[in-house]
Amino acid sequence: MTVNVISAGIATTIQDLGRPGYYHLGIPMGGAMDRLALKTANLLVGNDEGAAGLESVFVGPELEFTQDATVAVCGAELPPKVDGEPRDTWTAFTVKAGQVLSFDFLKSGARIYIAISGGITTPMYLGSRSTYAIGALGGVDGRPVQPGDSLPLGKSSKMVKGGLSVPKALRRGPSNPAELRVLPGLYWHRLTEQAQKNFFEDTWKVANEADRMGYRFQGGRKLEFVEREQPFSAGADPSNITDACYPYGSIQVPSGSEPIVLHRDAVSGGGYFMLGTVISADMDLIGQLQPNTPVRFVKVDMAAALAARKEQATIMDEIREVLS
Repeated sequence: MTVNVISAGIATTIQDLGRPGYYHLGIPMGGAMDRLALKTANLLVGNDEGAAGLESVFVGPELEFTQDATVAVCGAELPPKVDGEPRDTWTAFTVKAGQVLSFDFLKSGARIYIAISGGITTPMYLGSRSTYAIGALGGVDGRPVQPGDSLPLGKSSKMVKGGLSVPKALRRGPSNPAELRVLPGLYWHRLTEQAQKNFFEDTWKVANEADRMGYRFQGGRKLEFVEREQPFSAGADPSNITDACYPYGSIQVPSGSEPIVLHRDAVSGGGYFMLGTVISADMDLIGQLQPNTPVRFVKVDMAAALAARKEQATIMDEIREVLS
């Protein structure tokens, strides 16, 4: 069984939960930017949570089905349509052979996750089908989806009827302004006390440079650095350091001007200081932020970060229970 791509939407890629274990070699984990949304979409159609689906940004694709299938769309509110008839997001629905899945205009959020019963079964690279275009890994011949592609599907082991839905209380999305919790890091001391205070007091906005590698933020006051003599091999700018590893969610501020939060396809190291890291529980939310969305960074400690991770896991457990 295949799904034929009529139009690709914007930045539509095949994604699963990524390829952990290779970051030390410069290959990022990748995978869905909103992991909860992909997992939920897969559960709705009877797939394993880590099955490969499609991730689209702002504009969805047009897909023609060659056999009957169950489909679910989670994440952003980008209403799906089957032969022009509206369907609900966060809800399983049936698409019959010969019918076309398309999408209406974006209402909220940024990224949708399209799960199809059986999952997409393109070849695996380093244990994942996720598209890492910079490294030409996964996806369709190492690239995003294009018109004319035929995407192979696996055989569904669990038939799910249309109508199964996730309660609205469990559909997590960003607030307005969005709040991203941050754990200050090893280089926090490089900022002056006033700059540290300003970073958390200011309201920032998502810049146009927002993709799978990272999100840039604008509008806050420029951050000032504690004066020092730059160490050997560090660049001349005060935001430069001797090269170090970058964790997912780490926040760089080149020249102190515009924070950049590194995301799923980020490089694994470099020469910019990191003031802290967005906690894991809030990484999914970043993938749903549109340009110009106001954002506040909120300072937390390790105890709060671990509690948030537990809360996120509890939400996923509740979704599993509802859909079991």
